Order: sequence, then C-alpha cells, then structure tokens
Amino acid sequence: MSTHRLAPPSAILRHAALLTTGALILIPFVWMISLSIKPPGEIFRASFSFWPEQFYGIENYTKALTEAPLPQYMFNGIFVCSMIVVLQIVICAPAAYALAKLDFHGKNLLFGMVLIALILPHEVLSLPLFILGYQIGILNTYAALIFPYIVSPFGIFLFRQFFKTIPDDVIHAARLDGLSELSIVWKIMVPMALPAIIAFGIFSVVGHWNSLFWPLIAVRDQALMPPPLGIMAFKNEEAGNDYGPLMAASTIVVLPLIIAFLSAQKWFVEGLTGGAVK
Repeated sequence: MSTHRLAPPSAILRHAALLTTGALILIPFVWMISLSIKPPGEIFRASFSFWPEQFYGIENYTKALTEAPLPQYMFNGIFVCSMIVVLQIVICAPAAYALAKLDFHGKNLLFGMVLIALILPHEVLSLPLFILGYQIGILNTYAALIFPYIVSPFGIFLFRQFFKTIPDDVIHAARLDGLSELSIVWKIMVPMALPAIIAFGIFSVVGHWNSLFWPLIAVRDQALMPPPLGIMAFKNEEAGNDYGPLMAASTIVVLPLIIAFLSAQKWFVEGLTGGAVK
C-alpha cells in the first residue's frame, strides 16, 4: 500500500501563489539577460525568444565594459556602500545597545524618535542635506555620498530588537569582569548579533547600491558616479538606442547583489527572524 499522501488544497494554493509571485519577479531579470545577448535587430521583434538567433553577448558586454567607465562605477559603488555599512554599524550598534540594555531618562522618547525616523523617506531630507553639504563643501565628493546615510534608524531598530533577545545575565557577567559598556558592545553584543548585522548589511548595500535620487543631486563628476547614475550617463552618452550594451551593463551591475544575497541567505533569514523571539 502506498504511503504517499496528497498535499492539502491550502498547501497547493500557497505554493502556486509563491511560484507565481517568484515568476513575476524574475521576468524583468530574464528579459534583461535576454536583451543583453541579442543583436540590435532582434531586440524589437514582435515575437519573443529568450535565446537569440545570433548570439551577440560578447559584443554587448565588451561595449558595456569599454565604451563607458563601468569598472569605475562599480568601484565607486563598492567603496561607497562599504563605507556606509561600516560607519552605520559603528554608530548604530552602541545606540541600539543603549536603547536595549541601559536605563536612562528619555530612553522611550529617543526610541520613539527612531520609530518616527523609520517612516520618513530619505528624500524629505534631501534639500536640507544639499544645503548642508554645500555649506561645508563636500558636494561632488565621496563624502557627499556617504555621510547622509551613516545614521540608520532601521539599523538602530533592528539591532535593538536583536540585543533585547540577549539575556541580561550576559551583560552583568561582563560588567563583573571589568568590561566597559563600549567593550561589551564590540566584544559581546556585536559578535552575538552577527546574523542581524549581516541581514542589515544586505539591506544597506542593496538600498545604497541602487540609490539614484541622492547621487543625482550630490555628484556631477563622472569619476564619482555610483552604478545607477553611471548607467544613466552611459545610456545618454554612449548607448543611445543600442539597448544591448545597456542591458549588459545593467546585468553586470545587478550580478554582485544577487551573488551577495545568495551567499548570505541563511544569515539573512536568521537575522530578520532573530529579533522576533521577544
């Protein structure tokens, strides 16, 4: 007698919904990759085929890498995103520790301000930040792309929620051993919250790697442009109506994010769910 059981209708519907949603999300990426390997004559055909009749990927990717400084854009994105993540962790971890484990006057008020900042889009602050950047003379520099983001309300909130799951006895034992509060943050709390830090790092890198609005305001020099702004310049100056190289450049820009997410997927899920224990 067979022991296999049919899946309940709810499970079938759930998996069907997930597969449909996943397919809808993947369609633009599949389309982008398909266009990146097609010659110009096949891009605007009425009939769709993923694989081109004439493979043109080498030519398109060569143009993407040589006709515009795409490697420079990629370096800019890596440098800016790395500096933002490091500075955000340096600032957000102690702030989150104070909100999670210390008792002081005004603590709830400060946490309320963090929650309010979470719902404010960063674009709201663009004009004050632009004026401030102009007054201190950092516009059109790497600093203009980095410093507006070094305080992250989301990072403070995420770290606080994770820190609250760590038992207070660990903190008391560290204090008895003579560790200062900052030493407790960096030697105990941060290593224990590594999944949350990796999850936050992925969110931060993806958000700032794809950022276009603020870089469009803050920098004009092509040598400082991050990938999205660089692709805009590439489209306007080099690619024109030749969408093959443009899609190839877009594929190259997106690829590091996909690799980073797949590599850290386990830590990403654990970091997001860990703070929900309490």
